[in-house]
Amino acid sequence: MFGLIGHLTSLDHAQAVARDLGYPEYADQGLDFWCSAPPQIVDTIKVTSATGQQIEGRYVESCFLPEMLAARRIKAATRKILNAMAHAQKNGIDITALGGFSSIIFENFNLNRFRQVRNTELEFERFTTGNTHTAYIICRQIEAAAKIGINLSEATVAVCGATGDIGSAVCRWLTQKTDIKDLLLVARNQERISLLQEELGRGIAMPLEVALPKADIVVWVASMAKGVDIDPKSLKQPCLMIDGGYPKNIATHFNAPGIYGLNGGIVEHMLDIDWKIMGIVNMDVPARQLFACFAESMLLEFEKWYTNFSWGRNQITVEKMERIGEASVRHGFKPLMEFSAG
Repeated sequence: MFGLIGHLTSLDHAQAVARDLGYPEYADQGLDFWCSAPPQIVDTIKVTSATGQQIEGRYVESCFLPEMLAARRIKAATRKILNAMAHAQKNGIDITALGGFSSIIFENFNLNRFRQVRNTELEFERFTTGNTHTAYIICRQIEAAAKIGINLSEATVAVCGATGDIGSAVCRWLTQKTDIKDLLLVARNQERISLLQEELGRGIAMPLEVALPKADIVVWVASMAKGVDIDPKSLKQPCLMIDGGYPKNIATHFNAPGIYGLNGGIVEHMLDIDWKIMGIVNMDVPARQLFACFAESMLLEFEKWYTNFSWGRNQITVEKMERIGEASVRHGFKPLMEFSAG
């Protein structure tokens, strides 16, 4: 059985969803309540592969909210993730994906130090960040640039968040599997950028405001820093913006003619999935569309690869991306390729 650990995008969103899912005791509560609310299994999921194989899973709502980080309630945020992992394990889930901020919090706060959660000793091999599949899907979505007249061999690609787990994987793929003209590396930590350049043997480090006007394709796998104001008219036309963050919000910053947006890291399944949870996260086709990180746990269940396939920072190889990509195709998943245009 596979599992998905998720969370909602805001307190308002959480209150509305709690009401819809039949948890009225959560619906009118403020942030203090959500900081103490325990994880819940709120959905049973059934998925059928293109091969005909059927699997079952559970969705674990962690009750984490991004406002916890904004309010500097770090202990509450980290406790949410660890408790959700323990809850998944105690309920017999074999492989569980950490979705959204869950994997970021786990890695940034080194939660692998806290294997013991009350009476449960976490078995980390039961968990995956899902980042390998996400990186693979984003790289496949880059190929969609051809549909708007961008030739990859003549294109400049800027990766915003280049030194992160997904960003570095995308850079490795672009370096080894494509013939793009230029690769621009946008990240805050200059030491990590230097290490990535040394590994790749290419890549030009640039601040965001300099890189964006030069890029034909922009891959966002980091949040836009507050206070950054980029004039959409300064960007190339056409320009493809692939938003690989969560929640998706880059399109609101660059709504202009010739700017094409793509929800990065989203896949479509060829068959309807029996679940209700995707209907509350604003997917256009909730029966078939989902986050690639969630799909990774499904793929690991289909293949019976009960291992933390994606784990640790900057450990994703092109070979692993190809392996999970082959499984993705085999079981009926494909990258979302629907543009939004300004």
